[in-house]
Amino acid sequence: MEEKEKEAGILLQHERNMLLVIIFTIIAMIGEIAFGYITKSMSLLAEGFHMSVHVLTLGLTYVAYILARKLKNSTMFINGTSKIGVLAGYTSSLFLFVTGIGIMLESAMRFIHPEEIQFTEAIYASIFALIINYICIAVMENKFHLHHSEENESEDYNYKAAYYHILSDVLMSVLTIIALVVGKHYNCIHLDALAGIFGAVLIIVWAGKLLKNTVKILIDMK
Repeated sequence: MEEKEKEAGILLQHERNMLLVIIFTIIAMIGEIAFGYITKSMSLLAEGFHMSVHVLTLGLTYVAYILARKLKNSTMFINGTSKIGVLAGYTSSLFLFVTGIGIMLESAMRFIHPEEIQFTEAIYASIFALIINYICIAVMENKFHLHHSEENESEDYNYKAAYYHILSDVLMSVLTIIALVVGKHYNCIHLDALAGIFGAVLIIVWAGKLLKNTVKILIDMK
């Protein structure tokens, strides 16, 4: 009984934790998309739309934890609700994979057909986004290290997928800032698009690994 109450408390804390991260992500998303259009920065705009997908997938993670908690004692599930989290992790990973491809294609088009960038404004907006993303990562890493467990793989992959979504945002923010600072100094607008392409490749790789792991669990593969 004590163990069940502890697990229920963890799930409830995850719900609150994810809700906080979602709120911060929405704030950063709105700022990045707005400043991306204003400054014509492809990497900043791509990062903003990338985060809009995160709002959806983080919401999915949030709902998965609620369902796992509320339906834990339900007789509808033969083997319990453990795979709810795995399914949410798989779906989040799929969204992340598609987003990475979209960013790569859009960045490639901007590399071929570059536009003028308002570097200073774009840099400030990227720094703001990085701060927000770092706060989210700090919150999620705390919970991840506290509750990561080989015995609870559904929770693991659900949370890990959400974690990689935010981590990819941090990566894109850092790459964007570097590209914009160097681009401003050397008057090179192509670096912005190259940063978007490089970040997209890493996002696709992360998503691919998560997809592989979650699919193996969903189909009971060794």
